[in-house]
Amino acid sequence: RSRGLGDVYKRQSLASAGSYFDRNTIGGLEIMPMLKMIPEGLGVDQEGIEPDRYSATNVQVVGIDEPDIVKTDGKNIYFSSQGYYYWEPKPMTVFEKVIPPYEPKGETKIIKAFPADDLSLLGKIDKQGNLLLADDILIIISYDKIYGFDISNSQSPEKKWEIKLKKNNYLSGARLYNGKLYLVLQTRINKPRPCPIVPLEINGNDVTIKCADIYYPDIRFDTDVTYTGLVIDPNSGTTENKITFVGSSGNSVIYMSENALYITYRYYEDIFDFMAEFMKNEAKDLFPEWVLQKVDNLSKYDISNQAKLLELEIILSKFKSSLSDDESLRIENELRNRMEDYWDNHIRDLEKTSIVKIGLSNFQILAYGKIPGGPLNQFALDEYQENLRIATTIGRTSLPYYFRFRASQETVNDVYVLDKDLKIIGSIKDLGVGERIYSVRFINNKGYVVTFKQIDPFFVIDLSNPTKPELKGELKIPGYSSYLHPLSENLILGIGKEGSNVKISLFDVSSSENPKELSKYTLDEYWSDILNTHHAFLLDKKHKIFFMPGSKGGYVFSYNNDELKLQKAVSCLLYTSPSPRDL
Repeated sequence: RSRGLGDVYKRQSLASAGSYFDRNTIGGLEIMPMLKMIPEGLGVDQEGIEPDRYSATNVQVVGIDEPDIVKTDGKNIYFSSQGYYYWEPKPMTVFEKVIPPYEPKGETKIIKAFPADDLSLLGKIDKQGNLLLADDILIIISYDKIYGFDISNSQSPEKKWEIKLKKNNYLSGARLYNGKLYLVLQTRINKPRPCPIVPLEINGNDVTIKCADIYYPDIRFDTDVTYTGLVIDPNSGTTENKITFVGSSGNSVIYMSENALYITYRYYEDIFDFMAEFMKNEAKDLFPEWVLQKVDNLSKYDISNQAKLLELEIILSKFKSSLSDDESLRIENELRNRMEDYWDNHIRDLEKTSIVKIGLSNFQILAYGKIPGGPLNQFALDEYQENLRIATTIGRTSLPYYFRFRASQETVNDVYVLDKDLKIIGSIKDLGVGERIYSVRFINNKGYVVTFKQIDPFFVIDLSNPTKPELKGELKIPGYSSYLHPLSENLILGIGKEGSNVKISLFDVSSSENPKELSKYTLDEYWSDILNTHHAFLLDKKHKIFFMPGSKGGYVFSYNNDELKLQKAVSCLLYTSPSPRDL
């Protein structure tokens, strides 16, 4: 409540230098609204030595930290400012005088936050990125480098180590658990020289992975990347363990439990084989023998799937040109009708997700599995009692034009239960036909799934028997929820949109068969960062309040007596645009 708090809030609000409440401000406010809202004497030690409690990054699994732009240890706040671009005075070429070079200039601030009246800037680090905090080591993750800084002396942080990602390498995910840093990298495969690979260097020394150390699962699709999981000692930056396997770069999702690291990637089975099987088994009477023979010969060629599909289009084009207009029209309608029936029976045959399970105890691959469709994000996966639950959307597959029909663009949604060996032991299929998943949350033996197209079906799934999961209840309301958060055993908070406005819903799930929307609040906001990242959400269960950012400001809601009430709104109107150097 001191002038210092207001000053920091004002400066970080202005840091957006635009009309919306950006992640910089969200990070700055992660702890500050709580300091303002908590009554005197609550949440702080009366001696002013240690806080009784403090906020932390909103993570999926308790105890497994995720990178974010702000971290705190209860005394200091570590805040990484993002996205400042400006040019510094220096000798420039003629071209640069016309178009000055813009360079990213960000930094990580170390702010004394406790006690609140002593709020002050202690130090700075001239690096920016997402942060993880391992005791006295602050880890800064930028797009191509990872740094470890010793912050035991807050006023003079010291760089201890540096990891540099090599060209064509990308960070897919990072976690901090039990004092270890876990990284997952993707490396684009160099087809002429696929291995050995060198994904990164640590303190100038290359980390090399030999050909014999790359795991090749039993797969039938064209691989384009390798995945490398690493265990890093945060104190030294050295690699303690690593594992590498081949896969696909399509929509990778990383999930980590207390027992295992799960890496998923989406891929498509051979569409040409799919079409050839349809022609041979369902449409044989519509084609002359020469067409079927050419397709059969084509299936035996050792060429890419794309080349086969192109040649198939040529074969079908020649066939069509040999027909009269009347016969061409008849066959076209026959094909599309038969394909629609075939698609209904084989919709799960093309789009797949591979799942690789890496045990944390020995950091070896424990299992490999695959399921139809693809998960939305990390919340679509959850490990419970050695089983993995995963929700997927299926059906977004592009078929060759000659076989395309309207229903081929529709989707279905499934929930699968896999055992410890990643074998499917139970499933619920066809949730929200024609819709796609917008949010998922698994809590113990229950699952909550939101799909959306025009209305928001909120599904409640009973997973107490993993081999026979049951759809227990369904609630249809306008709009959708992009993020679900458990407030208690029987209360689920949903944050999403209804029309063009941000919507907050409070769901009663005490009766699985009859879920209810107890309370709803529609903000005069078109966007909240929570729709994009769960890290923007802050919950204080002790006082039954939560904080959420919007495009116009920040909001503190209570949910006492099962009712949503807006307790505090903090506007973010910009009157001036300071220089980045002033921030």
